[in-house]
Amino acid sequence: MTLGRIAGVHGVRGGIKVWSLTRPIENLFDYRSWWVTHGAGFEAKVLEAHVHDRSLVVYISGPDGKPITDRDIAAGLMGAEIQVDRAAMPKLPKGQYYWIDLIGVKVESTLGVALGLIEDMTSNGAQDVMVLRDGERQRLIPFVKEHIVKEVDLEAGRIVCDWHPEYDED
Repeated sequence: MTLGRIAGVHGVRGGIKVWSLTRPIENLFDYRSWWVTHGAGFEAKVLEAHVHDRSLVVYISGPDGKPITDRDIAAGLMGAEIQVDRAAMPKLPKGQYYWIDLIGVKVESTLGVALGLIEDMTSNGAQDVMVLRDGERQRLIPFVKEHIVKEVDLEAGRIVCDWHPEYDED
């Protein structure tokens, strides 16, 4: 399961800046072993990690199991995804969802009007936001249960929202 992405380098000792998909962002540190999707991919051990501004700074081991201490090697990892084994993820309480499980789900209004498929999830700081794609149109709909999100049925691949297509008309 993808929980982050290597977004840059930090310093000259081989540190990487990580964009985390976990909330709060430092929850990514709960997993001390990551799969880094660089080349054929490799298992990386988290050796040192801390929050810096609104991102994470992490020092990891490389494909050979030794610490990455070279800035250029770290820079070569930019764009790689950070994944963990799904079995390592905690079971969520009823009514809570991992963002990755929502990607690809169709969203419709309470009137049955198709609003699009979820292509991404994001946060505006106050709430999670579904990024929908309906052909060329993109919609941003807050994932606010009860007020906007009325039903989530992952088995059927469907979310029902109290949202009308004209809300986002130009």
